[in-house]
Amino acid sequence: MLSPFLPELHYWQSYRTLRIAFPGPTPNATPGPVSTLAFDTSQELLWTGNEYGRVTSFYGQELQRYTSYRGHASTAPRGAPGNAPVKQLLFCEKGVISISSKSVHLASRRGLTQWHIEQGDMFDLRCMSFTNSYATELIVAGCQRQMYLIDVDKGTVIETLMPDPPVAYTLMRRAKDYICAAAHDGSIHLIDSKTLSVVNSWKAYAGSVNDMDARGDYLLTCGWAQQQYHGLALERLVRVYDLKNQKSVAPVTFGQGAAFVRMHPKLSSTCIVVSQMGAIQSIDVQNPDVPMMRFAQTFDAQLTGLELMQSGKGFAVTDTHCQITLWGSPSKMQFTEYSQPTEFSDRPIPNKHLEWSSDLPLNLIGMPYYREALLSGWPNSLVHELGAPPTKFDPAFMSTLRKFEHGSVGANPRTSRRNQVEDTRTLRAKHGSIPAPKFLSEQRKDEDGNYETERRLSEDIEKTLNSLALNGGPPVYYHPQKMAYSKFGVDDFDFRYFNHTRYSGLEIHIVNSYANPLLQIFRFTTAVRNLALQHTAKDCRYENCMLCETGFVIDMLEKAQGLICQATNFFKSLSRQPNAVGLAILEEHTFNSQLTVMIQNLDRYLLPTLDEHSRRIAPNTGDLQLALGTIGRAFSACATCSYEDSKDQIWFSHDLVYPPRPAKHTARNVRHYFSRLLKESVERHDQHRGWCMRCQGYKAIRSRRALLRTPAVLMINAAIHTPDAKSLWSTPGFLPREIGIIVHDDQFYCYEGQDLQLHLQRRIYDITVYELTGIVADVTVSEGQQSHLVALVNVGISGSKFVKPKREDWHLFNDFMVRPITTHEALHFDPRWKLPSIITYQAKEVSHHLDDTWKASIDTSILYRSATQPALSPDYHFRPLSAADLLQGEATHCAIDAEFVRLLREEIDMGADGKRAITRPARSGLARVSVLRGNRPEQELPFIDDYIALDEPVDDYLTRYSGLQPGDLTVGVSRFTLVSLKEVYKKLWVLLNLGCKFIGHGLSSDFRTINIHVPEAQVIDTQDLFSLGERTRRKLSLRFLAWLLLGEDIQQNVTAGHDSIEDARAALKLWRKYLEYEDAGLVETIKDDIYYKGKASDYKVPMSKDGKRMPDTPAASEPGTPERRFATIVKTGTPARSDFGSPLR
Repeated sequence: MLSPFLPELHYWQSYRTLRIAFPGPTPNATPGPVSTLAFDTSQELLWTGNEYGRVTSFYGQELQRYTSYRGHASTAPRGAPGNAPVKQLLFCEKGVISISSKSVHLASRRGLTQWHIEQGDMFDLRCMSFTNSYATELIVAGCQRQMYLIDVDKGTVIETLMPDPPVAYTLMRRAKDYICAAAHDGSIHLIDSKTLSVVNSWKAYAGSVNDMDARGDYLLTCGWAQQQYHGLALERLVRVYDLKNQKSVAPVTFGQGAAFVRMHPKLSSTCIVVSQMGAIQSIDVQNPDVPMMRFAQTFDAQLTGLELMQSGKGFAVTDTHCQITLWGSPSKMQFTEYSQPTEFSDRPIPNKHLEWSSDLPLNLIGMPYYREALLSGWPNSLVHELGAPPTKFDPAFMSTLRKFEHGSVGANPRTSRRNQVEDTRTLRAKHGSIPAPKFLSEQRKDEDGNYETERRLSEDIEKTLNSLALNGGPPVYYHPQKMAYSKFGVDDFDFRYFNHTRYSGLEIHIVNSYANPLLQIFRFTTAVRNLALQHTAKDCRYENCMLCETGFVIDMLEKAQGLICQATNFFKSLSRQPNAVGLAILEEHTFNSQLTVMIQNLDRYLLPTLDEHSRRIAPNTGDLQLALGTIGRAFSACATCSYEDSKDQIWFSHDLVYPPRPAKHTARNVRHYFSRLLKESVERHDQHRGWCMRCQGYKAIRSRRALLRTPAVLMINAAIHTPDAKSLWSTPGFLPREIGIIVHDDQFYCYEGQDLQLHLQRRIYDITVYELTGIVADVTVSEGQQSHLVALVNVGISGSKFVKPKREDWHLFNDFMVRPITTHEALHFDPRWKLPSIITYQAKEVSHHLDDTWKASIDTSILYRSATQPALSPDYHFRPLSAADLLQGEATHCAIDAEFVRLLREEIDMGADGKRAITRPARSGLARVSVLRGNRPEQELPFIDDYIALDEPVDDYLTRYSGLQPGDLTVGVSRFTLVSLKEVYKKLWVLLNLGCKFIGHGLSSDFRTINIHVPEAQVIDTQDLFSLGERTRRKLSLRFLAWLLLGEDIQQNVTAGHDSIEDARAALKLWRKYLEYEDAGLVETIKDDIYYKGKASDYKVPMSKDGKRMPDTPAASEPGTPERRFATIVKTGTPARSDFGSPLR
């Protein structure tokens, strides 16, 4: 294959476009040598460096001077050669990175310094390379022992590396996952870009490596070799290395002595080799027998450098005459294929020439003088909005317009009167979104403490939705949902305003919550749901098991029955998965990526990960493969030698492949069916270039798939990337509700509609009928606004236990908004605003099959692994559960309290009117959990007291409330025995599903931060038991109730903070006290007494003897409970009412 910029021989001289002398170190100096050169990766600039540390750029094929700055200091005396030569140039989004022997410099393309790194141990730096494709990290090396890892964004040295033994590196090039480094002794080292460890090396030359380049799977080098009777000389070979197999392959001969080599940026196997005397050769390394040789006129000079344009349409060379020469076609030359505009300085306005004299009027000088106040000085009362948004037309009407030279024309829709003016600003504000509801703290409660159902008109969500004008665009309930935060945090937001169904939504203020729709699909796909819960019930000890986290989320959504949930722990485990960062599935590591692409990437990654994690505890079972994996064989055949290879393979998801665009003069339009599209996508007949084992080279490879078995669940990625694919989905009825699949003789057959009914009647072959379970849809509200994802789920066939089975019961899950929709709306797609992203089909035979046998076989061994913490007080007692202890469901009571630390502060936006608005709530992390026995005979004895290891930065340990000090949650530093978050969560989840009842104070906020949903029937909250109802809406602190009703002064030690065991024990005593009052019929009398005494003392414990008032328990929206005093076990009798069931020992 020949390079596109190497012309015929008799045209060669006309392809040299420009030759200029490189500027010297000073304005009047003679031209100086070029130490390095490189073409910009994003702009039409050629960058050069000289031996004095100066970096100079040239613009366009005319090589106009653009910028010139000194990036590195030369200490050579005036007139002597410089001692700070620029060795290499790299490009990133911020600008240009240059390296000299003693420093590394980053400057913007306009020449402004961004950062400069110079250290005492830097004395002979030679080369550098990025360690990732995002150009955020840089490795710098040279002929010295130290190597440096630099953060490009911050301009700081992250780590100083000391290889053992030391290696003197002179050249570096990055290709895929490797950094190819040439050493001073002529060896080539292959460095892993992630671990920075040497994975392979070759001794290539007796002398040093003169030049090298790497791209794709190839590394090419040229250097100095020992010649007979002549000593060291440039070798007449270009050595070639296969990076994929990490071995050397046949070299390429170059009789004139290879001095420089570059891989073509567009042709993966083509290279350009140049000699010092101007011989240029274009060679395909896969077919080196057909080289193309040309000679460049060097005017008795020797070439000193070569660089190819990023577009592949030309190159530049430098020589010993200090000249820079551009080669290429003048009409086609451009440095980059898609270049960004280069910013130039504004031309200064020439000053008007004035003849100075004694009688010159001063007003000709142009001094500013104002008779009126400037606009910036006007009062706000005089500032008004001018203009109005244009009238928004119905998209259906816009589609009927005919285009002509000056715009579009069509019939008047007659939607308004003649010359009628619309207040478009008011209409847009009114109809743009759903008005936010009142905060819960602003709403009234009834006598039972529930929020009243009668609301103002604007709070009736159905009436609000029906009153909004849709104008043919997406309905307002498809719009992205927004949360508002009050001073009480997320708990104060009225989620029930957006959801009147029995299906729970998910919150959106969590990182990676774009995946909420996929979790809803999993929750209603019974095959996934059953396997996830069965796995979760087992003793899985893998900390970041995604299948366990999926089971936790599904169980939480089922138990919530319409109440809001969040998938915090699921997304936290997802971000800790290996290789997740490089797959574009984490929001914190992607920028401006389309969410539909991200969720399809997540679907491809998550399904095989779930199967992998399921095998950690059951290696020999393939239940998840049978449920989600299409089993078959992948065949690949060489088109040249017909060599065919095959291997067993499992596909967990399928990307749709769309038919090619029909010819321009096709006689009629051919209707495409989804079943045919799915068949072609699954069988996947394709042709591509690949490595042939018989030909030992890259050849055209034909690939196909042979299917053996289809799964219970088909996960299909829509993969819509073209306008034709979008228009295909606008076909009415394109997506069938049912499909039938036959796998026979390794062939895959798919049917729909009448064809499906015909095969069902014949019953000749075994056919599996699949029903459409759910769709993840990509919704675009308006042009210029990023789309978002929603889930459309047919809960009627998805095994819901809340409704009677029926064929069609579609619901929209737009994060925390959930509402029923019609089947027509669910299956209707509009390329303007709604397209599918992921489609889920489930075998009809597994629908409505909810397997809850896991509840009877929960592995409780994790409860026996609670560690005894160091005794900080002689009164500390602890005994974990054992297999001899009986746990009998509802008869078991547990007292619980948790402590938290603050991981992230809340973000507050201050408006122009001075009002504060919370844009992001504070984020807390679970730090300690204590669970006590609630039944006799060992009441109040703890059996869980776990401290959680945190790998996230802690903003505030909240010591006065949590009792934790810096370092208490750090592995290797803590004085406590630390466990993982999943282990603690699993213990609480096991107790929850065993039916245990939890006793505590302010448990709703604790359970929310723990990210677990406990049904009301299993919660005994002393904050609610002693709620004063209509007397006052104030929530009583645990310390005040314990002081008033129990006569105990808890949480006294401000320095030590709270003790969760002490707080849980106080809540347990309060519950027993409440039962005594209830048996005696004194509950309301006691509440009256609490009200009057609390009002007199402002609901706080009186001051201590030293005159200090101890801090009360914070509000329910704040984490933890205040101060700490080491508790003692009080042996008190339990009221008769609580003496039932077996004891929890």
